[in-house]
Amino acid sequence: MRLNELSDNPGATKKRKRIGRGPGSGTGKMGGRGIKGQKSRSGVAIKGFEGGQMPLYQRLPKRGFNKPNRKAFAVINLGLIQKFIDLGKLDAKSITEDSLVESGVVRRKLDGIRVLAKGEITAKATISVTGASKAAVEAVEKAGGALTVVAKEAAAE
Repeated sequence: MRLNELSDNPGATKKRKRIGRGPGSGTGKMGGRGIKGQKSRSGVAIKGFEGGQMPLYQRLPKRGFNKPNRKAFAVINLGLIQKFIDLGKLDAKSITEDSLVESGVVRRKLDGIRVLAKGEITAKATISVTGASKAAVEAVEKAGGALTVVAKEAAAE
């Protein structure tokens, strides 16, 4: 058997229906779109329009709001910090937001860096960041290090 002798089993493939290709095809002329009107034209129907019925997005109640002055934090996990310490890219003695950016742990600080507790940390690290979860603080202290949460203004200086 050769590659050029391979073929699908009979009935495994079905020829696609070519719509709007003449009266002899059975699906010619209007191509199943009906006569005139918006839906027969090219382009897509209006999004969210349900034929005059009140649309779902209007039937459901509005909830919540977006806080206009919300702070966006760059989030990192302890496991990632440990990985960079192991690679020698971070000095465990003093880890600041600037050192995290320089070493490539995070791309940018945004409104600060928040540390979460996913992963394990074994190094005795001293970390100072804008935010941290309680579990992250406990994990760092358990490893013999210290995690201090600094206000954004103090961290910038």
